[in-house]
Amino acid sequence: MLQHFKFKPMFENHQLPGWNISFFYKNERITGEYHPDGSIIWNSKSPQDEETIKTMIHELMLYHVYD
Repeated sequence: MLQHFKFKPMFENHQLPGWNISFFYKNERITGEYHPDGSIIWNSKSPQDEETIKTMIHELMLYHVYD
């Protein structure tokens, strides 16, 4: 389970899509960039269970951003 999931736009003018994301997973802080095509670039080391985490992030972003 992801804890303390946060996202904010990468660009101040909000005209270009892209978000910086951060969360905790198994007591480890993970950061990355979420792009409009659904790709994620990890700024920290990639998390364990990466595919499962990506699915969770996609669901959260669909709910919060694309709602």
